[in-house]
Amino acid sequence: MAGPAFRAAAVRVRVPATSANLGPGFDAYGLALGLYDDVVVRVADSGLHLDIAGEGAETLPRDESHLLVRAMRTAFDLLGGQPRGLEVVCANRIPHGRGLGSSAAAICAGITAARAVTIGGEARLDDAALLELATEIEGHPDNVAACLLGGFTLAWSENGAGGAPAGGGAVRAVRMDPADSIVPVVLVPATEVLTEAARGLLPRTVPHADAAANAGRAGLLVEALTRRPEHLLAATEDRIHQEYRAPAMPESVALVNRLRADGVPAVISGAGPTVLALTDDGSAEKVAAAATDGWAASRLDLDADGASLLPLA
Repeated sequence: MAGPAFRAAAVRVRVPATSANLGPGFDAYGLALGLYDDVVVRVADSGLHLDIAGEGAETLPRDESHLLVRAMRTAFDLLGGQPRGLEVVCANRIPHGRGLGSSAAAICAGITAARAVTIGGEARLDDAALLELATEIEGHPDNVAACLLGGFTLAWSENGAGGAPAGGGAVRAVRMDPADSIVPVVLVPATEVLTEAARGLLPRTVPHADAAANAGRAGLLVEALTRRPEHLLAATEDRIHQEYRAPAMPESVALVNRLRADGVPAVISGAGPTVLALTDDGSAEKVAAAATDGWAASRLDLDADGASLLPLA
C-alpha cells in the first residue's frame, strides 16, 4: 500500500494554554485560555530542522526527542507513513512546568500539524481519533480536550476513568461555552513543579464525604461556568487534590486560600503551581494586584477556538 502524499506548502498551527481540574473536576474539566504557542511545519527533502523561540528556547531539545516531534511522528504513523524531512519552527508563549498545559499544547500542535500537511489527513484521522491520540500521548484527556476544542470541556473515558489513557477505553469530550462575563487571571510563580511530582502526592483513596462533596461541586461548576458565574466560588471548592499537593507548592495553595477567603473563585491550575482566578471585569485588576514578588499576573481572554490552522504571516 502506498504511503500518504504531503503538501508542499507550510502550515501554521496555533494552540491555546489550558487550565485543568478547575477545582473539583480532577482529570476531567479543562478551560482554554487566550495564551498561545504557534508552530509552522513544512515537509522538507530530508532530515529534521527544529527552531524554537520563546519559552523553553534555552532548554528544549532540537531533535527527535522533542515532545512535539514525537507527537508528529506518532500521528504520521497513523496517517500512513513518515515524510522525507521536516522543518519545524516553534514560537512558544505558554510557560513550561506551571500547570498551563504546555505539554498538551505541544502534543496537540504536533498531531494537528501532521494531519494538516498530509493530503487527505482529516479522512484518515478525524477529530475523534485526534482526541484519542492526544490523550494516549498525554496520559489524561483534560488538557488536550480543551486545547483541541477550545472553550470549557468535560472529557472522560468509556471505561469510566476520567483520567485513563485512550487504551483504557474510547475517549469522549463535550465542549461548552463559558459565560462571556468570566475573566481569567493567572498568577504564575517563577518556579516549576513537575506534574509527576504533584501526582505523586495524591493519596490512593479519599474519604467518601470528600468525594461526594466534589461530585456536587463539579456538577455545579458546569452551571456556574456557563450560565451563573455568581456561583463560581462555591462551584470551585475542591477536597480531593489541592491540599494534598500543598507540600510541593505551599505558596500557591496559600494564595488560593487567601483569594478564596476574599471571595475570589481561585484554584490551582492543573498540577500547579500557577493559580487561576475566575474573575469579572470589575475585579480582574484587583486580583492581578495580589501578585507579589516572584509572581507574574496576567489577565487573559477565554479561547473559543482551540487548535487552529492559521494563514502564514
